[in-house]
Amino acid sequence: MTEHEGERLQKVLARVGLGSRRICEDLIAEERVKVNGEIAELGRRVDPDHDLVEVDGAPIGIRPGLVHYLLNKPKGVVTTASDPQGRPTVIDLVPAEPRVFPVGRLDMDTEGLLLLTNDGELANRIAHPSHGVEKEYLAEVEGTPTRAELRALREGVELEDGLTAPAVASVVDGSLVKLTIHEGRNRQVRRMLEAVGHPVTRLIRTRIGPLSDRRLAPGSWRELTGPELRSLEAAVGAAGRTASGATKAGDPDAGQ
Repeated sequence: MTEHEGERLQKVLARVGLGSRRICEDLIAEERVKVNGEIAELGRRVDPDHDLVEVDGAPIGIRPGLVHYLLNKPKGVVTTASDPQGRPTVIDLVPAEPRVFPVGRLDMDTEGLLLLTNDGELANRIAHPSHGVEKEYLAEVEGTPTRAELRALREGVELEDGLTAPAVASVVDGSLVKLTIHEGRNRQVRRMLEAVGHPVTRLIRTRIGPLSDRRLAPGSWRELTGPELRSLEAAVGAAGRTASGATKAGDPDAGQ
């Protein structure tokens, strides 16, 4: 497909929720939109299947049919497309079509927010360790962490696979701890808290980057709103531009 055979850029941007066609025309006129690395001009046509479109430096998914679900995963559900043991999966909780996949993992006993999508480009950017997308957790633990133990979490905890990156840690109330990390090591939150002497008895993920929803009931899902999707794309783009790339690669959120 040549540039002249594609869809008008402002029409594509409006379709994915950036605003009315007039608003999208203004974005283009203000030189805030790039196509394949070049500043776009009004009248530009694009191929949604092949062209890379960025708004304010953040890549935007423009292929038709992209969906982005936010799920509140309940305990006892596995983060996989199918399970040979017959356990319920996160895929069972969302529409069968279009086919989606989870971004990262939460282990069977961990509850909370999980993103599922068929937007492979966005999923890869969220999952890539260099982008350092924050994930926030509430953990019920045995005992109450001391100031020194919280300081250890904030400075980094030595695990068998190396020192963790600094976390944001605080005691919410008694044995309830809020922990924010941007790495994705296997069962990292559980291992960090156990390493400072406070094994986890219940773990809930409450935020993924800018995404949170306290009203979403366990087992329920909803589509991301346009502003939420834009904020997520912007957060991934900003993190990618500022990250040092030193985070250890791996399966993001694997078994939190």
